[in-house]
Amino acid sequence: MPQRRSHVAPSAAQTELAAALSALREALDTPTAFPADVLAEAEAASATTPELDLTDIPFATLDPAGARDLDQAFHLERDGDGYRVRYAIADVPGFVVPGGAVDAEARRRGQTLYAADGTIPLHPPVLSEDRASLLPDVNRPALVWTFTLDAAGTVTDFRLERALIRSRAQLDYVSTQDALDRGDGGLAALLPEIGALRLEQERLRGGASLNVPDEEVVRTDDGSYAIERRSPLPVEEWNAQLSLMTGMAAAALMIDAGVGILRTMPEPDETAFAAFRHQTEALGRPWITGTYGEYLRGLDRSDPMTLPVLEAAASLFRGAGYLVFDGEPPADAVQAAIGAPYAHATAPLRRLVDRWVLTICLAVSTGQPVPEWVRSSLGDLPALMQDSGRRASQLDADTVNRVEAALLTPLVGQTVEATVIELRGERAAVQIAEPAVTTTAPVTPDTRPGDVVSLHVVRVDIATGEIELAV
Repeated sequence: MPQRRSHVAPSAAQTELAAALSALREALDTPTAFPADVLAEAEAASATTPELDLTDIPFATLDPAGARDLDQAFHLERDGDGYRVRYAIADVPGFVVPGGAVDAEARRRGQTLYAADGTIPLHPPVLSEDRASLLPDVNRPALVWTFTLDAAGTVTDFRLERALIRSRAQLDYVSTQDALDRGDGGLAALLPEIGALRLEQERLRGGASLNVPDEEVVRTDDGSYAIERRSPLPVEEWNAQLSLMTGMAAAALMIDAGVGILRTMPEPDETAFAAFRHQTEALGRPWITGTYGEYLRGLDRSDPMTLPVLEAAASLFRGAGYLVFDGEPPADAVQAAIGAPYAHATAPLRRLVDRWVLTICLAVSTGQPVPEWVRSSLGDLPALMQDSGRRASQLDADTVNRVEAALLTPLVGQTVEATVIELRGERAAVQIAEPAVTTTAPVTPDTRPGDVVSLHVVRVDIATGEIELAV
């Protein structure tokens, strides 16, 4: 499933789309500009220089090209027949004063929102894109996890320390994948090796990676909007395994300490499994043996039927939430898709809850008491994160709907072909091939997932994102 991009071409549609996206922000009540006191506090903020100096270690970051809010940096090396992985996280707890203006505004926002016409950051850019960001060739305070892995990729030991680091390179996914494919990985040379071992550890735990192709609204060089769909590169999956490993370590620390907040997801029930099995059979790619994780890992990414299967599998990855505990560790804390207890601990520039997790883990690691401000506010986090997650999901979905309506504007009155992804009563989720639009449409009773159907484009409304199709 290679990268595909569908453009909104007509200038009139572009103008209407720009207005619709602006109105969407206002309708969702998304905070944009930072209040003056927040900006002033952020400008004055500075983290204490850590005593531990790791600036001689060549860390590197790996993110989408052009990113400025760099949360993580890694250093990978062999250690006997195993490995040593250092994973540095931006020291946001060192910059944000508990109870201060930046803290209060971050709690109101919850997370960074990525809109088609600009980013709405969690923290003022002077922090998120400058002083706290792990940018290359500058010294930065960081919270550094050091993992010892054996030859099979199993974590045998880990620790967390506050340290000064210096990233040597800001890598991006595409060029790094190209370099690794040429055998010239540089600072990322061990990433495929370690990533593959961690993926095998995931399989052994019974975990599952969904890896549905990304659907993102992008702004092109000429100022127009487009929908870009692409499958994650292998380097993204390997890099994600470093983050998952860190989240599992954070969860283990907090469970041992009896205080923290975990990211949880229940195991799908038998009804969900049965429905998914039925869908795989209807799509001609039946799940017969093995766990659902093994089945998803075995799908051929070049098979056109893989996308409908992955879309159907999303029903198994529902019910994620946050679990707070203080005093008694939770009895059942496993995140089902990961196959282990897990916490959000690697994106503090972009996600509120990570600052609490990192603060707890650092206190536990250094033998210090967990700060009172953390314990007293832990219970507020699930609602804050749920609210910001709802806002982010709605922004993403409504943005895509409006851009898809603009893409179909020139085709009103014409017929398009679409692949049926999932049946929903008398309607179905369908994927139009060109332009690349995913929407719903009425279908005939004999329609099955995977069928290619002809649909008439009756009406579109860019302002609301509504698309009306007919058989």
